Amino acid sequence: MRLDFTKMNGAGNDFVLIDNRERKISLTSEQVQRLCDRQRGVGADGVFLLIPSESGKADWAWEFYNSDGSTADMCGNGARCFARFINQVAGADGDVTFETGAGVIRGSFDGAIVTVDLTEPHSLALNASLQTSQGELTVHSLDTGVPHAVVFVPDADQAMVNELGREIRNHEHFAPNGTNVNFAQELAPGHIRVRTYERGVEGETLACGTGVSAAAIIASELKGLQPPVKVQVQGGDTLEVFFDKHGAKFANVKLKGPADVAFHGQIEL
Repeated sequence: MRLDFTKMNGAGNDFVLIDNRERKISLTSEQVQRLCDRQRGVGADGVFLLIPSESGKADWAWEFYNSDGSTADMCGNGARCFARFINQVAGADGDVTFETGAGVIRGSFDGAIVTVDLTEPHSLALNASLQTSQGELTVHSLDTGVPHAVVFVPDADQAMVNELGREIRNHEHFAPNGTNVNFAQELAPGHIRVRTYERGVEGETLACGTGVSAAAIIASELKGLQPPVKVQVQGGDTLEVFFDKHGAKFANVKLKGPADVAFHGQIEL
């Protein structure tokens, strides 16, 4: 099968996007893994297929796969790329909406800068004590479409993202499905840095939109940061997280940042 695709990245978090509006393409887990393989394929953190919305709740819908071939409900940086992909291939003018596993997402555009409305976060849990190979750690968690753990560190450069991230991702505290893991450092008032170990990629990515959103909200709760919170990611870009707080509830979460097209191509699968 010869497959047309677009390669995009959101703050370094990279994706393969495929137009499947005619529903003629069906990918196996092995094909997704090959697409995402950085030596034998295109290379990406995940794959998105654009499909029609069957429920009528949105303009479009997605099928989303992690690089290991598993499916996931939500991806913040991917959502920004997906919104811009819709804008380009479907000729959408103005805002677009699309269905995800976590709910309907809206995207708006300012050139290559895309803002997406994330689903309402839930399951906030603060100050859990986890026993790890590095001793007892204080870990916070929040679901921003997918589950995230957040650990505050004095220096993100020194964080053991892959080693400790893998351990926390598979910790019994987050069984049975595990969690994404974010290492956050406060840089200045209203400004943090985040490095993320992503479940499904099983390693560090250059950015994670739902992860920076979880870290920004938890930083607001614990450290009094006011939105918009600026978040520097490992890829070097700075994202912005907007939200409203009503007591212990957070709503109207928005993620703003770049969504860049790298190239278009074809691959034999």
